[in-house]
Amino acid sequence: MSVRHGLLALLSRGPRYGYQLRAEFEASTATTWPLNIGQVYTTLSRLERDGLVARDDQGGQDEQGRVRYAITAEGRDELGRWFAKPVARADRPRDELVIKLAMAVTTPGVDVAAVIRAQRSATMRGLQELTRAKRSLDASAEAAQRLVVDSTIFHAEAEQRWLDHCEAVLARPSEENP
Repeated sequence: MSVRHGLLALLSRGPRYGYQLRAEFEASTATTWPLNIGQVYTTLSRLERDGLVARDDQGGQDEQGRVRYAITAEGRDELGRWFAKPVARADRPRDELVIKLAMAVTTPGVDVAAVIRAQRSATMRGLQELTRAKRSLDASAEAAQRLVVDSTIFHAEAEQRWLDHCEAVLARPSEENP
């Protein structure tokens, strides 16, 4: 999820301060995607520049010097387009693990099996932590939090299966490996 669109989604619920946006973003993503407050304000500045948000209350500040931001009609249109457009595989960030293993396989002197074992161990620890986190969510946890944790668990499980596949492919005699 882009931070830009995540902030627009939060602002579609009503005007917010930067710190509110940060807290609500992190709560919605079950804290799996922490935001730096500087990133929030930089993104808000760009959204304002692009006409997708505006300063609330005639651009003024409250008694504590905080500025509230509100989504504009253009921002609602942009948010609608984002929700309607599927996320393409090519739009996702590069997977560093895939790149690392591809490089390990082609770099002389690298123990690829050790790289896979280290990753499997780290992924398993992460999966255990995620499972504990899921169990610790109370019944009142928002659906968004549960979905984010479930997604992360599914990705970790898929990574484990992919590592098993890599190990099996590399264990074949070299004439079988294209």
